[in-house]
Amino acid sequence: MEALVLTGTKELNVKDIDRPEVLPNEVLVHTAFAGICGTDHALYAGLPGSADAVPPIVLGHENSGVVAEVGDAVTNVKVGDRVTVDPNIYCGQCKYCRTGRPELCENLSAVGVTRDGGFEEYFTAPASVVYPIPDNVSLKSASVVEPISCAVHGIKLLKLSPYQKALVIGDGFMGELFVQILQAYGIHQVDLAGIVDEKLAMNKSQFGVKNTFNTNNGDQIPAEEYDVVIEAVGMPQTQEEAIASAARGAQVLMFGVGGPDATFEMNTYEIFQKQLTIQGSFINPNSFEDSLALLSSGKLNVEALMSHELDYKTVDDFVNGKLGVVSKAVVKVGGEEA
Repeated sequence: MEALVLTGTKELNVKDIDRPEVLPNEVLVHTAFAGICGTDHALYAGLPGSADAVPPIVLGHENSGVVAEVGDAVTNVKVGDRVTVDPNIYCGQCKYCRTGRPELCENLSAVGVTRDGGFEEYFTAPASVVYPIPDNVSLKSASVVEPISCAVHGIKLLKLSPYQKALVIGDGFMGELFVQILQAYGIHQVDLAGIVDEKLAMNKSQFGVKNTFNTNNGDQIPAEEYDVVIEAVGMPQTQEEAIASAARGAQVLMFGVGGPDATFEMNTYEIFQKQLTIQGSFINPNSFEDSLALLSSGKLNVEALMSHELDYKTVDDFVNGKLGVVSKAVVKVGGEEA
């Protein structure tokens, strides 16, 4: 079968590889679509993701498809089911797993990171991380349940109330997801700061954003204004802007992934005086069911955010920045007919 294989740092090659064998507790998925995200950029560049990827490896931790075969011990899905896969596999034995914090698992493995993922025609996953897709959700939409679930996990770490005003910093795909998810969770006003006029305008006209700020054009984010701030960029400048925009008693979710050695400055007295909560968020434990429900309810429109549909041969252009501004790219493997 055909696969796009990461063979080394900044090396992606289309190869013919064997179809994987299915263990008793595993599911074989015929891939429909596989999303590409910042983690894939990092893995391509030789940086760590949720875990280290050791080439040769098939990436594709965001994916959807149709069950082609199930192991003898599998009972939760059957051949022909439309599914999506939570890539993260926890050991269940370390202190973090045993104290209700599996996202911090000391022995984390992941489909599309430490084992082959969705950039191939067929891949396997433990049945425990395979989720059926509601009938009214397309396979294309379902291919991005993993990033939705990461945002949902971040939201679950906060205390939200309808009266709150929220600001999302970052108009990339994750920031745009947070706009819709915050509204789905009842926040009455969501504002968005970014750098692309077209994205800001679309989120204002289609997704209910009240105020937008293009910081590249000199727009100033209001200071001490917001009860909830989502930082979805991961740069020191935007992290400092997140703290500055937080009102008294605010919660700041530092969701954006910064460089391993990046730091930012903050005034410690301000944290004290404003009684801020600054929260990190890592991966997506126990968030797939909620994410699928949000898609099924119609409260999330993810296909409107998908700007590029690629094939194996154009993925290299994407990760090398040759496609210009990309909101979200997905690789069509088998498509809706998988």
